[in-house]
Formats: sequence, structure tokens, C-alpha cells
Amino acid sequence: MIRIEARAPMRRGSATGPGLRRARALALPTLWGGAAVAYKLACPLAQQNGFGARIVTSAVFFAVGTGLIVHVRRALVRELRQVRKVAGAAQSALLRPPPARLDGLRVAAAQLSADRSAAIGGDLYEAIATEHGVRVVMGDVRGHGLAALATAAAVLGSFREAVHDEPDLGRVLRRLERALARHLRERARAEHLSAGQGPENPVAEEFVTVLLLEIRRDGELRALSCGHPWPYLLGGHGVEPLADAEPLPPLGPFPLPRDVDPLCGQLLAGESLVLYTDGAEDARDAQGRFFSLPGALAEAARDHPVSAQSILRTVLTSLHRHISGTPADDIALLVLCDDRDEARLSLSQGAGPGGADRQPPRHSRPTA
Repeated sequence: MIRIEARAPMRRGSATGPGLRRARALALPTLWGGAAVAYKLACPLAQQNGFGARIVTSAVFFAVGTGLIVHVRRALVRELRQVRKVAGAAQSALLRPPPARLDGLRVAAAQLSADRSAAIGGDLYEAIATEHGVRVVMGDVRGHGLAALATAAAVLGSFREAVHDEPDLGRVLRRLERALARHLRERARAEHLSAGQGPENPVAEEFVTVLLLEIRRDGELRALSCGHPWPYLLGGHGVEPLADAEPLPPLGPFPLPRDVDPLCGQLLAGESLVLYTDGAEDARDAQGRFFSLPGALAEAARDHPVSAQSILRTVLTSLHRHISGTPADDIALLVLCDDRDEARLSLSQGAGPGGADRQPPRHSRPTA
């Protein structure tokens, strides 16, 4: 492969070249070192062995060492700020902030990273309005930090294309599976590893849990889960999981089954869905107690009016109060509130599968 790098031409007299920048960075340490050597060799006081002369000499070298340490520290701080700036830009490009309103849905999202050195985690989410309805993905890559960034980018990139191309949610999921398999093969090739080496191969241990949702304009809801927890539903029945069905295996270790049938249901006007990664429910306090996400959502449901931002704000406040620090695992939250017009609300309250008189379960898989 031929790589061509385009570089902006340097202006004459410009001091922005890499060689000049390196020379400028070394100028101050060289000056401090030269001053110390000159004092030792040329200053008569440095040649004396008296107590006062030794104190002065020690003070001079202490000042030189302190200056060098301060200079190196400032250089490292500048470099760290630049790295964090690049990491923040990568995070913004990967996890784009969702619009506040998306085709009749109010949307709010947040992500907390377990990596103290970067704002990038292994969680991923996206919500996109398509001709097939609003399609949403929530996923969790094995691991966290920069190591999971490439895998999350591969899955998200495939999702952003497939949701517009594929009319069926199951075919979107298969596109994600192929994209992940291709990414892992390329990664194994780059690391000079064989994909069939077994558990010693870190690529063979990679997996991604994925939750896919499709919400149509009439409120029809379709969902697929590959090893990911079902979202919570906030509505007239309180706080309850969207479904209790067993999810499919995570993407990566095992191929998808031949038949992938989405779970079907109805999202009524005024109801909310809260998607999350398992880091939220696995968060512990100092005594080792798990965070109660349903309890925080029940508290958020008591607010009036209930909005996506208020739900997210209440959950994050409770979560920070519970862990009082950095979470042990990455956490992602995505809230979808259906605030479509009252006409659809009154229509959905009639008899039928989406009516108020329907009996549980709320959501089920289609039958042949």
C-alpha cells in the first residue's frame, strides 16, 4: 500500500517546523545545564571546600534541577492536554450527541468512562431517523478505554449505513455481525495472529453485546438483543423491563441463528424507554451494594413533567451519589420519550394489540 501524506508548505522564516520545535524545547534545559557547568568550572566559589561555599553550590544545583523538573512537567502537561483533546475529538466523532428531538421522540444520552486517562469507553449508542422508523442501537464492547475504540467504531459505522439500506431489523443485525467479523480478522492480521489459535488469541475473545430497536411513527416497536439487557419501560404500569425473553448470544463468539425474529410490541404516547449498558446496574458503592437502576427510574417517573432530560439527570445524579467516584466499568444511558400528539394517544387507547385493555405480556415474538 502506498501512503501519501500531504503537508502544508512552511513559510520562509516560520518557526513551526518539527526541527525548530525540537530545538526550542531543548533550549531551556541546555541553558540550565550550561549555567550549572559554567558555575562549577569558572566560579571561584565553587572551587572552595568551606561550609558556606558548599551551601551555595548545593543551592545552585538544586535550582538547576528544580528548573529542569518544572520544564519537563510543563512539557508533559501540554502533551497530556493535547492527547485528551484528540481523545475528546475522537469521542465526539464516534458517539455523536443525539438530537434533542427525533421524529416525535425526545432523546437524551450520556456516557461515563471507567478509564481515568481518557473520555473514551467501550460503550456505543446511536439513534437515527429512517424511512423505516427511528432505529436505535446500544452496545457494549468487551473491555474499555482506547482498546475498545476501534471495535466500537466498526460496529457503529456499519449500523449507520445498514439502518438506511435494510428494511428488516434482522438484516441490520446481520450487517453488524459481518462488520465485526471483518474488523476482527483485519485486527488479527495486523497483529500477526491467527484467528484459530483458541483462547490464547485475544481477538478470539472479543465480543460485543448489541440491542437494536425500531420505533415506527404509529408506535409499533421491534427489538432485538444479542446478549444485551432489555431496556426499561416507563409508563402507566410503572417501571418494568421491556421483555423477559432470553436474548441471542453476543456478537463475536458464535454465529447468529438462521432465523432472527424481533420482539414486537407497542410504544404508547407518553411512555419512555431507557437503554443502558450493564455497567449501570453493576455499579457498586463503598459497601459493595449494587446500584438500583429501577429505583432511580421510579424516582425519575415521579417528576412532572417527565422528559428525556429529566430522566437522564435524575439517574446520573443517583448514580454519582451511589458510586462517589469513577465507575468500575463504562456506563452508557440513552432515554427515548414518546411525546407524539394526543390523537395517536387516543387511538392507541382503543381495543386491540396496542390498546389500554391489552393483557401482559406487553411484547412478544411473532408467531408463524
